[in-house]
Amino acid sequence: MTVLFIGFGSIAQKHKNALLQLYPEAALFALRSKKDASSISGVTNIYEWSALPSHVDFAVVATPTFLHMESLNILLRKKIPVMLEKPIAASLDGLDAFSERINAEHAFVYIACNLRFLPVLQFLKKFITEKKPVINEVNIYCGSFLPSWRLGIDFRKNYSALAEMGGGVHLDLFHELDYAYWLFGLPQQSQVIKRNVSSLKINAVDYAMYLWEYKKFTAAITLNYYRPVAKRSIEIIFEEDVWNANILTNEIKNSKNEIIFSNQQYQIANTYFDQMKYVTDCLQNKQRPLLNTFGTSLKILKLCLS
Repeated sequence: MTVLFIGFGSIAQKHKNALLQLYPEAALFALRSKKDASSISGVTNIYEWSALPSHVDFAVVATPTFLHMESLNILLRKKIPVMLEKPIAASLDGLDAFSERINAEHAFVYIACNLRFLPVLQFLKKFITEKKPVINEVNIYCGSFLPSWRLGIDFRKNYSALAEMGGGVHLDLFHELDYAYWLFGLPQQSQVIKRNVSSLKINAVDYAMYLWEYKKFTAAITLNYYRPVAKRSIEIIFEEDVWNANILTNEIKNSKNEIIFSNQQYQIANTYFDQMKYVTDCLQNKQRPLLNTFGTSLKILKLCLS
């Protein structure tokens, strides 16, 4: 197994760790933008596309969002399968054409939204799909503290805080929009508020509130960068009960505080392994991924950027 990494920050490191659990002998390469880039254990740094090995099984694109399409375009030309970090881009320019090209060429492009592999969300997906319960309201919340995301780095100089580099809470926390679509489908209408007036004093969006209107209920999705104590949850108000799903603890409780589902030993970090297994299994079986496709993620991005 030969794998190319484009961009090697904290997320790429997680993908690398997951890959090596599956393929300990994998040959790993990283295309670096700077000649003085730090060395990475077990990874060969290269600095030009011409230095690629003769065969690459797939590439992991984990650059800042605004650079994604540049790398994807080159990889498509080289017929290299792609695992692309979410979201696919910071703007919609040219993405419909990319989607048509990917389908026309039957290219392998998987969008990395690892939370779909989280057991608590998979439980909800199975329950909603099979039981088809009556839902009256959904409230999704994800708040965390941007200054603590990357210790030792001035958070205001990192791409997450810079709109011009594709930063913003609506793009960084794209997972919430992704799994809302996965669980409940495409809304009939969407309304959104985006602001950056908090005490963080950054120029990227630090608060976003989406209202997704479905035929028989409304889903509210709230995202922010400034919550000192992290919270990641889904409240579903059914016809006769209320479920609260805690994404951080992998647990669901009802209105009587009874446990509906719990798997607290499973950590979000484990989703990177499960996701990588899905991707590599698709490659080994010579199948394009059915989960997290470019076309599906584009639909969600259009709602995200609306």
